[in-house]
Amino acid sequence: MGYLYVFLTISFTVYGQLVLKWRMNLKGQLPVEFSSKIKFMFNAYLDPWILSGFLVAFLASVTWSMAMTKFELSKVYPFMSLSYLIVFILSVFLFNESVNIGKIAGFILIVVGVFVVSKSQ
Repeated sequence: MGYLYVFLTISFTVYGQLVLKWRMNLKGQLPVEFSSKIKFMFNAYLDPWILSGFLVAFLASVTWSMAMTKFELSKVYPFMSLSYLIVFILSVFLFNESVNIGKIAGFILIVVGVFVVSKSQ
């Protein structure tokens, strides 16, 4: 059951990041003037999709808290880095973000690191 909590935490985190990026892209550039920034962000936070991103961030913290009752933090925390990998892959396809050898090498190191930590006792 503990790994289900970790999976849900990662899933909620990924969803939140992708939805926020999608919706904020649609909102356009952040204005320069301070008062315009406040209005811009206030309007953005009224977007139902963005609100869903905040909701799942809360749910991620709930499922993460549940996972903490099942594992040592040093063993399970590296799994959270998998959210970086998933967001990267999906952002390439969904938002046409760039891919380069440095990013690929970094993500390979993350995956190897998660594997090594998960196998250590």
